[in-house]
Amino acid sequence: MSTPYYVSPEQIRQDKEDFVRRGIAQAKEVVVLEYRDGLLMVAENPRKTTFKISEIYDRIAFAAAGRIAEYEILRVVGIREAEIKGFRYYREDVTAKWLTNLYSQHMGAVAQAWDAKPLEIELLVCELGATDAPDGSNLRNNRIYHIAFDGIYSEEEKYAVIGGRATAITEILQQHYSDGLELTAALQLVTNTFRTVEADAEDDYEITPQSIEVACLEQTVERRKFRRLSTDEVTSLLS
Repeated sequence: MSTPYYVSPEQIRQDKEDFVRRGIAQAKEVVVLEYRDGLLMVAENPRKTTFKISEIYDRIAFAAAGRIAEYEILRVVGIREAEIKGFRYYREDVTAKWLTNLYSQHMGAVAQAWDAKPLEIELLVCELGATDAPDGSNLRNNRIYHIAFDGIYSEEEKYAVIGGRATAITEILQQHYSDGLELTAALQLVTNTFRTVEADAEDDYEITPQSIEVACLEQTVERRKFRRLSTDEVTSLLS
């Protein structure tokens, strides 16, 4: 009787990490950053048939990088679960932290299954904080959660980046980001950062209003805070 082939759990985990990193390295980037009136989300996405940024609930949005089919399933599940929870209980019970835990459990379970392919995606779950405190103060408790393929998540401050060149983009934002940016300045910062990174790439392409996807969570609108910017709006802001 032959001896079963043995692979250590550490080696399996390392192989899965390498596999996912190779896939994510090819994914175009998504940036979420805080600006004066909320959270701005910008993605390199020349496709017009798919979205990398989406509304989940009243004050919550979702951004993803990686395999479209895999994160699209999670987007739909997130919307359904949020609607069910808000209907059964209170709308205020639907939070980014709760949704992040939901995604984390699912992605972690897939990654830990020895016979399953890990999800080749990274996620950002964003929530616009309330600005009217009972004492009349102006709060700024926005939430940005970054979820890796294995379900491990972290809370980011001010901005977050996912995708193949996330490290390079983060380094540029560290140098040029400042608090209280207007929407126009924030969008120009992100697009200029994309252009800088693309200039160093072998297969660079031009960053234009047609090749990026832009949305925001705005304090200035009514209950549903998510707003997707049209190509004409983006063109106007960048001009």
